[in-house]
Amino acid sequence: MLSRVAVGLRPSVTDVVGQRVAGKIKSELHLPVTAVRIVKIFTIDGLSADEAGRIAADGVLHDPVVQVASLSPLSPAPEATDWVIEVGFRPGVTDNEARTAKEAISLALDLPADRRKTLAVYTAVQYHIEGLPDRAAAKHVAVDLLGNDLLQRHHIKSGDAWRADPGFPAQAAQVTGQASSKVEVPDLFNMLEKDMEAYGREHTLALSLEEWWAIREYFGLPGYKIRRVSWGLIHNPTDVELECIAQTWSEHCKHKIFTATITYRDEEAGTEEVIESLYKTYIQGATADIRKALGEKDFCLSVFSDNAGVVRFTEDLHLCIKVETHNSPSALDPYGGALTGIVGVNRDPMGTGMGANLLCNTDVFCFASPFFEGQLPPRLLHPRRVLEGVREGVEHGGNKSGVPTVNGSLVFDERYLGKPLVFCGTVGTLPATLHGQPSYVKKALPGDYIVMVGGRVGKDGIHGATFSSEELHEGSPATAVQIGDPITQRRMYDFLMRARDLGLYNAITDNGAGGLSSSVGEMARDSGGCELYLDRVPLKYDGLVPWEILTSEAQERMTVAVPPNRFADFMRLSREMGVESTELGNFTNSGYFRVYYEKRTVAYLDMDFLHDGTPRMRLAAAWKRPAVARTEPALPAGGHGALLETMLGRLNICSKEYVVRQYDHEVKGGSAVKPLCGVRRDGPSDAGVLRPDLSRPEGVALSHGICPRYSDIDTYWMMAAAIDEAVRGAVAVGADPDRLAGVDNFCWCDPVESEKTPDGRYKLAQLVRANKALAHFCRAYRTPCVSGKDSMKNDYSGGGIKISIPPTVLFSVMGFVPDVSLVVTSDFKNPGDLVYVLGATLAELGASELADELGFTSPDVPQVEAVSASRRYRTLHAAMRQGLVSACHDCSDGGLAVTLAEMALGGRLGADLDLAAAPATPGLTDLELLYSESQSRLVVTVAPENRQAFEALFAGQPCGLLGAVAAGPALRLRRGPQTLCDASAEELARAFKATLDW
Repeated sequence: MLSRVAVGLRPSVTDVVGQRVAGKIKSELHLPVTAVRIVKIFTIDGLSADEAGRIAADGVLHDPVVQVASLSPLSPAPEATDWVIEVGFRPGVTDNEARTAKEAISLALDLPADRRKTLAVYTAVQYHIEGLPDRAAAKHVAVDLLGNDLLQRHHIKSGDAWRADPGFPAQAAQVTGQASSKVEVPDLFNMLEKDMEAYGREHTLALSLEEWWAIREYFGLPGYKIRRVSWGLIHNPTDVELECIAQTWSEHCKHKIFTATITYRDEEAGTEEVIESLYKTYIQGATADIRKALGEKDFCLSVFSDNAGVVRFTEDLHLCIKVETHNSPSALDPYGGALTGIVGVNRDPMGTGMGANLLCNTDVFCFASPFFEGQLPPRLLHPRRVLEGVREGVEHGGNKSGVPTVNGSLVFDERYLGKPLVFCGTVGTLPATLHGQPSYVKKALPGDYIVMVGGRVGKDGIHGATFSSEELHEGSPATAVQIGDPITQRRMYDFLMRARDLGLYNAITDNGAGGLSSSVGEMARDSGGCELYLDRVPLKYDGLVPWEILTSEAQERMTVAVPPNRFADFMRLSREMGVESTELGNFTNSGYFRVYYEKRTVAYLDMDFLHDGTPRMRLAAAWKRPAVARTEPALPAGGHGALLETMLGRLNICSKEYVVRQYDHEVKGGSAVKPLCGVRRDGPSDAGVLRPDLSRPEGVALSHGICPRYSDIDTYWMMAAAIDEAVRGAVAVGADPDRLAGVDNFCWCDPVESEKTPDGRYKLAQLVRANKALAHFCRAYRTPCVSGKDSMKNDYSGGGIKISIPPTVLFSVMGFVPDVSLVVTSDFKNPGDLVYVLGATLAELGASELADELGFTSPDVPQVEAVSASRRYRTLHAAMRQGLVSACHDCSDGGLAVTLAEMALGGRLGADLDLAAAPATPGLTDLELLYSESQSRLVVTVAPENRQAFEALFAGQPCGLLGAVAAGPALRLRRGPQTLCDASAEELARAFKATLDW
């Protein structure tokens, strides 16, 4: 029978969550709400009335001290309630709280195994709202704030209707579907091209016509047709095979644009060249050259061949790093998409080598303004809601997993309205050796069991890889969004680390994009084939057809290759630690990816064709620099002081403390440089630093660079600036510039010329130029890329409009810090310390924060001079190793004026500084000197007694002594005798923190 247990707060307890919801309704929807009270609903299927009563009475689902539970509806304030809204998940959507409740009920009632299997629990939340004027307002709240219609259902009752008939129907979220054994066989050989395109659109396959013809040619091979008959298959592909090929060949998985043959024409220079592969030529090629140049000092161990890149840290410990994007799912469901992004990237280190321990997380988000006031196109959510959902999703995924978040940033641009960018990264640690073998080496062997570990398979995450390979549109499938469960994943992770240390498996990988088709398919390349039995896969519910089981990206799952002689021990440990593990078949050396369902072959694919049969794209790119007018900026009426405070409050500069405070960066106790620093812990840090091994002094620095605005002028210098920003951020906190590893994450608008994208050749040329810059500046800084990812279809079409993101690259750096006791933070620390600027300021205001604020344009995008910058960074590191530097902050968004203001507000100390002493090209205007975003610059402070030693190190380099830190709070910026700005550190802090002080 169905029972509904309602849980609410006792009348004497303040409903803090309700107050927060009321505040969001007022601030985000501008509706006159006076109060919101929350009631949690647990719908239970499978208990008797007596058992349900015991659960409600015994505190299984509530805290008896502050809550009450009842089998009857609860009315927190019946006479004051104007509207009651109940929000619950739609059928098939993962309900993590319900899963936990089911376990608690099973334990409390000591249910036998058969009853635990049939017990079902579903959750919902009731919002009892006071002050809403009408049903239209209630629906606005339900749809636009409390729930996501793609994933959740809602019921609305007026207060009068609720008082007359309290409660809602006890609706259990049952899932129905086709008969689970059904396998379709589309008639590929009688399809016209229009039929192929229509079938691909209907099934979200994201296959091009060239790929359709390659599949048809393969299935028409005479010898293959005969073999298929012997396995009970006809020459047409099954839907299982088509879906498997589509996921494996998707842009998301195969990176087809980066491996395409590109004819690139530079119309300015009048030259043309053929690039066989952006990836091999520029990314892989540059890393190979750098490793060769490093020789015996090469610290790379495994690059571009596993779930994460692995580098040597100490003689006993290796580090691995991966950064992923989860853009499309986060656009549809910000919370679920971002939660999956962080727990998903956690699984990359788990599946690297023999499995890595999780060390820390990073995150970078790109949104439209949260203050957006325009009309939203169909299917898009308000940027404020996207920000809040993504923030909460990453918070829940990281904090509940017990992994610290140590570095990140937010970037705002109106063009991220169509698709937000959600970058999530994870660093892991590996012992140098495991059982006498290098820890980063793994291989599935013929005869090994295929074992799936962790969560069960459901419809969430169907077509995730192919969906992410297309633009977002009004018909994008809701099933592509996965909902992660960090608690289940943590349990799985703890088990796998035990199994790893006991040597219970030969290889491991993540069930990421494409689900089992991807994980088993990739591991089977090592052994040479596999036999996979889909009817053995544990499911969340009935109704999944075989292709859905194979390709679902349902979360919290890993695939391991377990040798037969360790299988019993592996399963015993799995049961002991409460983790579900299921044997699904064997790895073979047959050369084929063979899949069964109920003793029937449903897929039989040649391994080489599956992984290497993708037709190579041939694309054309044409570069011509965009015409950017030069207009002159004018100083606003308030003068330089008011302008500086305005600049500090800009979305791309202002304090992100509101977001940072939601994340735990102290768990595990290893953080040495926090995301925020200074006397009140509200100044910005350039990078995070933590100790992987608390018994040793070595640390790891994590920084990043991201400069999408510069793409409007030239993506070459955008890429150069991102690399330089990441490198100098790491060096600024104490990382060794000779021990930096890079990770490139490209997010691009569609660069393939088509009717939808008539400017595809230009967008592809932008991509080529970014790759050329990556190769050049990585070589110049000797910073090898050890991992990376690209996301190439970041466009939205709907309501008659198209929104494309600006070409964006996140470049992350993981650096070696020799001694964490010598790390440096950005805040002014001691009155009397000398303030130096390192590096020259040029007239480079193109695409700057100042240009956007004052509304002028300039073609002078900041450029990077890597030779002098490299020397500067190495000299600065030597000065830090000698203890000569007390504070260091890089110059980035907002230029020198913003950098100095951030150092002052961090230390709540002022300074008297003459900017005329800053190294600069002659003839700069005051605005150029203050706000130019010239790269490779840093501001440092040095104790007076260290002046001679410091200046001796920087002899012959651009280094200017501006003045000294003051004893008082006033930051005074002069240019010779002229005072440009005079403001207190506290005033600057208020301006810096006000924008996102919600």
